Amino acid sequence: MSTNELETQFSVPPVKAGERKSTSLSGKILISITGGIAVGLSIVCYPFVAPALRKHCLPYVPATPNQIKNVLSFIKPVGGSSRLLDIGSGDGRIVIAAARAQRSLKADGVELNPWLVYYSRFAALRHGVLGKTNFYRKDLWKFSLAPYDHIVIFGVEQMMVDLEKKIQQEASPGTTVIACRFPFPSMKVENRIDEGVDSVWVYRPVKTDGKDSFN
Repeated sequence: MSTNELETQFSVPPVKAGERKSTSLSGKILISITGGIAVGLSIVCYPFVAPALRKHCLPYVPATPNQIKNVLSFIKPVGGSSRLLDIGSGDGRIVIAAARAQRSLKADGVELNPWLVYYSRFAALRHGVLGKTNFYRKDLWKFSLAPYDHIVIFGVEQMMVDLEKKIQQEASPGTTVIACRFPFPSMKVENRIDEGVDSVWVYRPVKTDGKDSFN
């Protein structure tokens, strides 16, 4: 085979002007669609990723039925009515279960992820406890713990030291503090259910020498 024949066999046929314009337009459309999808995914995923960019984050791990049962076993009525706060309330199942279990209980959840807050409100409506619950989209480190008689936390190990300090500074004496999955590093445990990942630890602040502390 001659050199000219080889060149003819492997040469790329020339592209006509009309075809080049059509290809260029198709490429632009494809790039626009791909870019739009990427932007859309970024908008949807940002609320889930943003908490992880903070010093401490609470990953969304739904409570199991056994965990809910263990938590509710330590939530007792306080006087005529009482208030409960679930820190990092996720899909709202602890708040909703507590509100359904006790008529006199007002239950709140604080959660940074807006989609979980919207879902929790819808779930509360569906279960008939919307009027007894509130779900706040706020940073838990800027949310006051003072008004609550019961505080529930499904935390991560890395945040328990800082959260213990916040509770010691803000929680009222007599508050029932229920820690799930991980205990606080220094507080004395009043009660405990030891069931692996479903374990819960119970703490209560008491008045000692005119200062608030934890028993």
